[in-house]
Amino acid sequence: MAKLMKIRKAIILAGGSGTRLRPLTLATNKHLLPLYDKPVIYHAIEKLVEAGISRIMVVTSPDHIDSFVRTLGSGQHWKPRNTDESQIQIAYGIQNEPGGIAQGLYIARDYVGDEPCILFLGDNYFEDDLSAHIRDFTEGAMVFLKKVPDPHRFGIATLGKEGEVLSIEEKPKKPKSDLAVAGIYLYDNTVFEKMRDQKPSARGEYEITYVNNKYIKEGKLRATHLKKKWSDIGTIDSLIDVSHHIKKKHDRHKK
Repeated sequence: MAKLMKIRKAIILAGGSGTRLRPLTLATNKHLLPLYDKPVIYHAIEKLVEAGISRIMVVTSPDHIDSFVRTLGSGQHWKPRNTDESQIQIAYGIQNEPGGIAQGLYIARDYVGDEPCILFLGDNYFEDDLSAHIRDFTEGAMVFLKKVPDPHRFGIATLGKEGEVLSIEEKPKKPKSDLAVAGIYLYDNTVFEKMRDQKPSARGEYEITYVNNKYIKEGKLRATHLKKKWSDIGTIDSLIDVSHHIKKKHDRHKK
């Protein structure tokens, strides 16, 4: 029986230039834009705290670090679940240049140490509960999949007959499936070792797909399907769509 690995730490990536959201992102980081009644990144933090995570590193650019510190502080706005601690802990990492998701995760290697971790792209909104996946995590890695109408925008997974992950292709021109890899990943403590020989892709970035494909070669990448709403907040339309969705949820709860 595989040994359970307790995940205590999360890394939220909150960098990027947000070019598709300009001119809004000329004023601030896209993760600090309002998503209905809260900044985008609040939703990421709340999902992690709900799942029992109380140690979070936010990785962002030098230009926006002060804004995140003012908005999030040290984590005093959130109380962890099932502990006597008065607040969660938020630490910060700086990604000097937008060099890709894997590079952003690697910045947190000393913070994570030899523990497993959860990587969360901060501009993702989703409603599934992560608690069981975090509680039952063992060695290897796990990705979360969602069917999308525009697979060329995402990393796309191809599954075998038993649901195993055969491959992941980053933003393919001719997608082999419509299963997007959502911006949530669970990794064991071998993840940073898998990055040591990594080179930039043709896009000039250190792709997280490279890391995931290493787990696939080892037969240690599992996938689960998100059942509820998921969206990346990368465009004006998606920002508005998710804001309207959240407002409708709030209105229903008021009745």
